[in-house]
Amino acid sequence: DYYLYKYPVTVAQYRNYCQATGQEFPRQASWPWEDRHPMMNVSWHDAMAYAEWAGVNLPTEAQWEKAARGTEGLAYPWGNTWDPSKCCNGVGQGRIYKTAPVDAHPAGRSPYGVMDMAGNVCEWCADWYFVFYYQTSPAVNPHGPGQALQRVIRGGSWHDLEEYALRCAYRGIS
Repeated sequence: DYYLYKYPVTVAQYRNYCQATGQEFPRQASWPWEDRHPMMNVSWHDAMAYAEWAGVNLPTEAQWEKAARGTEGLAYPWGNTWDPSKCCNGVGQGRIYKTAPVDAHPAGRSPYGVMDMAGNVCEWCADWYFVFYYQTSPAVNPHGPGQALQRVIRGGSWHDLEEYALRCAYRGIS
């Protein structure tokens, strides 16, 4: 059993963390920060520090994927058919230039009710990224490799122009 926030961490939540801890607020996006939008421009270490301060954990990649796909292994949090209206993305619309409020796409929620698991901002997972890990990993609840050079991000974002990058199974790195 585990829990995930229903919404991505917002600018307002992250600002509270920075004020409480003295952490420097991240560089400005190319638009003014908006409290109900998801926080962005944070490193994996920043995300881990926020999670520790909030008394939570970053999800493992397996936990994130189950929360996004449900028990049926959906292609997208809402089902198996791509629908660009269900998440903040640039597919078929040309470039969009900012995130959306975290509650802007309720029809795109996952089977567990988690929002923005496709689009808006990419989300950090606790795991390291190693391209060949899943060829030999446990089939159920793999915990990721013990170390590697990069960390896993999931979910795609507002600036993704290709629908494949917004699939639940798509893995990004940073």
